[in-house]
Amino acid sequence: MTSQRLRNSPIPGTRDSYTGVDFNLGFHIRHYRLDLDYRVEPNRLAGTATLDMVNYLPLKQLTLDLGPSLKVGRITATGSGGVHVGLTRWRHARGKLLLTFDTEIPVDSEFTLSVTYAGSPRPVRSPWGTLGWEELENGSLVASQPCGAPSWFPCDDTPDEKARYDILVSADNPYAVICNGELVERRRSGSRTSWHYRTEHAMATYLATVQVGQYTEFDAADFDPRLSGPAPTAPPAPVPVSVFLPAGTAPAARVEFADQVEMLRLFTRLFGPYPFARYKVVVTEDSLEIPLEAQGLSIFGSNHIDGRKEQERLIAHELSHQWFGNSLGLAQWNDIWLNEGFACYAEWLWFEHSAGVPAAESARRHHRMLSRLPEDVLLADPGPKLMFDDRVYKRGALVVHALRCLIDDDDVFFAAIRRYTTANRHTVVEPIDLRTVMTAACAEVGVPVVELTALWNSWLHELPLPPFPEPRSGARSAA
Repeated sequence: MTSQRLRNSPIPGTRDSYTGVDFNLGFHIRHYRLDLDYRVEPNRLAGTATLDMVNYLPLKQLTLDLGPSLKVGRITATGSGGVHVGLTRWRHARGKLLLTFDTEIPVDSEFTLSVTYAGSPRPVRSPWGTLGWEELENGSLVASQPCGAPSWFPCDDTPDEKARYDILVSADNPYAVICNGELVERRRSGSRTSWHYRTEHAMATYLATVQVGQYTEFDAADFDPRLSGPAPTAPPAPVPVSVFLPAGTAPAARVEFADQVEMLRLFTRLFGPYPFARYKVVVTEDSLEIPLEAQGLSIFGSNHIDGRKEQERLIAHELSHQWFGNSLGLAQWNDIWLNEGFACYAEWLWFEHSAGVPAAESARRHHRMLSRLPEDVLLADPGPKLMFDDRVYKRGALVVHALRCLIDDDDVFFAAIRRYTTANRHTVVEPIDLRTVMTAACAEVGVPVVELTALWNSWLHELPLPPFPEPRSGARSAA
């Protein structure tokens, strides 16, 4: 049994200072089973969510997050191992589902909640716009970062509470359903098809997704000229890569995703083994403002594939999130730079590899841009208004570059990154986890810890932009 949260528990009754949502305290959800029936044309969702739980506090009540567009019809509670769990009443209001039990559930009890609900799913409102389940012209998508998961299922919507999932969706033909994880079963019955996906590894709620559209699946290896023809010039993809496309987009997608497998090879070499069984890319018929991230999956709009490879950096960015953000999840949102800083630096590493543009050149260009902008973003705690500000992304990437320059040995630096991703694989991280591996790397090359401390404080905990970082002897290219 686990008796504590994955990170330090917040004070009971307080709320997430970034999302403004009250914490759900006292329990972990180990597994979600989501049995969903989706009608595309009226955008109607009916579902039963079965939550396998264990509590680390005695519980007379508990709360879950569930959006207001979904109406709860029935809830049942069942204890395991002889534990009595008697549900007396429940109330759904203001995005919270409050359950009250007849007696206090003892600590470390295992129990199951089953919630039946229905409605027309709508994105939830947030300081960053609407998030979650979004109806498209011809289907739907889910993009929930940071707090949109309650738009389609009852959950504990906080990034440090990962769980495994079975997602089962029945949808109208000829629509395809793509979700996180591996496809366990696809079964057609009359005018509808049921799709069952299962995640092997625990996942944060904001990364859970359902993509519904008229898609055709392609193997990204077929887009890669290095792998075509009778004599391939490159090794096969480290894991299968599938690209799901709407009609008429394949010619442009072949150009845009020609390097997808090569990116995967590069990042596997630099960051360690790809953390999931496969990688999926979905291109929607609709235009999207930005690409969207999910675990094991990335979503692009039709506007991102015009056949001119102008979105190459975004393709690299989204792929790198499978390590930084998906496998290595965030403990809290103020550490968003750990996700986005590494993802932006991965863009620079890709161009260092593919175009011979040193990451230092990309870093210098963005440092120059930051120097002309207001210096009012504290990287260690940017606040909800600025957490998705591009200055957080680019300054975070410059932290990674500064660490590379400080160590000044690419073999040692990238070995440290691989230790970071391996030691924290499929868990949650905080900045101290990265600092720990970098401290060991500095010791390996004889860099005094005081220099790492000075770098860390100036980039993360002070507002002024530090000078551009320079290696002591000129860093070698690892990409």
